[in-house]
Amino acid sequence: MYLGLDLGTSGVKALLIDAGQKIIGSGHASLDVSRPHPGWSEQNPTDWIRACETAIAELKASHPKELAAVKGIGLSGHMHGATLLDAGDQVLRPCILWNDTRSHAEAAALDADPRFRQLTGNIVFPGFTAPKLAWVKNNEPSVFAKVAKVLLPKDFLRLWLTGEHISEMSDSAGTSWLDVGKRRWSPELLAATSLDERQMPSLVEGTEKAGALRAELAASWGIASGTPVAGGAGDNAASACGMGTVGAGHAFVSLGTSGVLFAANASYLPNPASAVHTFCHALPNTWHQMGVILSATDSLNWLSEISGKKAGELTAELGDVLKAPSGVSFLPYLSGERTPHNDSAGRGSFTGLAHESSRAVLTQAVLEGVAFAFRDSLEALKTAGTDLTRVTAIGGGSRSRYWLKAIATALQVPVDIPADGDFGAAFGAARLGLIAATGADPLAVCTAPRTDATIEPEAALGGAYADAYQRYRALYPAIKGVTA
Repeated sequence: MYLGLDLGTSGVKALLIDAGQKIIGSGHASLDVSRPHPGWSEQNPTDWIRACETAIAELKASHPKELAAVKGIGLSGHMHGATLLDAGDQVLRPCILWNDTRSHAEAAALDADPRFRQLTGNIVFPGFTAPKLAWVKNNEPSVFAKVAKVLLPKDFLRLWLTGEHISEMSDSAGTSWLDVGKRRWSPELLAATSLDERQMPSLVEGTEKAGALRAELAASWGIASGTPVAGGAGDNAASACGMGTVGAGHAFVSLGTSGVLFAANASYLPNPASAVHTFCHALPNTWHQMGVILSATDSLNWLSEISGKKAGELTAELGDVLKAPSGVSFLPYLSGERTPHNDSAGRGSFTGLAHESSRAVLTQAVLEGVAFAFRDSLEALKTAGTDLTRVTAIGGGSRSRYWLKAIATALQVPVDIPADGDFGAAFGAARLGLIAATGADPLAVCTAPRTDATIEPEAALGGAYADAYQRYRALYPAIKGVTA
């Protein structure tokens, strides 16, 4: 048996698979996000441990024998979070999360230093880790002075699991401190934020062993002491391992809280000006690119909250047949945007509203707006040297066939729907735990699921969607000055 632990923004998932990669069982525990000021987003790292214990306890209650047979553990987690520890490994302040934009000024200052784009292959986005540390230095100097280690969220869980300060390439690539081409920390970039390598965890590949389960936890869970813990991956790279998106030309579109258009690459293809993220993959000698939307299903959830209707009820009102765009447009920049604008201050909007703009019309506009945001990411990937011919859909929003039809038509590429199953980050983490424990060939383990159905672009609506996309593209520059 192999255990995958995925630390998400909204909860921790523990997933068990057997040697044949069949899912045996899972446990879950919820997490909350604190927003003490506009643009801030934080969590208490000790809550991650509590949630992990709850998820494991649920799994132990339902599958005690199977849990006892675990031979390897893999980790996944939300990226970019700044988890600051003192010399005694005590947490110094709440973790500043990936969707926190307070460090926009610090990010701009670091991005103005040409070494950052040159060595990391990426813009320094406000959500990345390095500008968060610059913000702490500028605003909480007494905290900054005590920082002995900076860990990413899943690596704080690793510290609890193993007692080791270790990270891996895919997650570390999102800090703005990693030389992404050479897959190592950059002393130059660390020094630019008044840090050094002693304050960083050591680095391994995601498929390698990165610590062993502590005896205390092993005894509590009924797992063998010393069970290997894999390097693991950041959540998107872990999802890619779960989906088998590890070879050049393979891609997925993820409709989660945020949205990701993810493409695997066999070589390092940076193009920071496109606002595409170019990161190390979880497998050795592989990289990936992705366009990132900060509010994907979050946009529909926002409409759900203000309309008093569940998200599923809203999409059900649209029916199954894809409609031509109504003329109402929606920009999904509720918390700013990364690809292609790199604008943390930008905000969402509806335009084209009229008396006849019903709730269903607003829902349709939200789904189309997110689809067009993915089209922006597709165009940015093309600029960065990656051309996609089809994508596989994952994430909670992919349950809406209407939304997938809109995405296929906006992107003008087929969207594959995988057969029923859980192929997300926890499954990818379990796969990495299997590889680290057994030495299995990563490409033989990280295979793609069977495709259950394919949604083709709606040819009859291609022109209408192309026109609506051009309207969408024109909106951001037109209203940027009054929405920021």
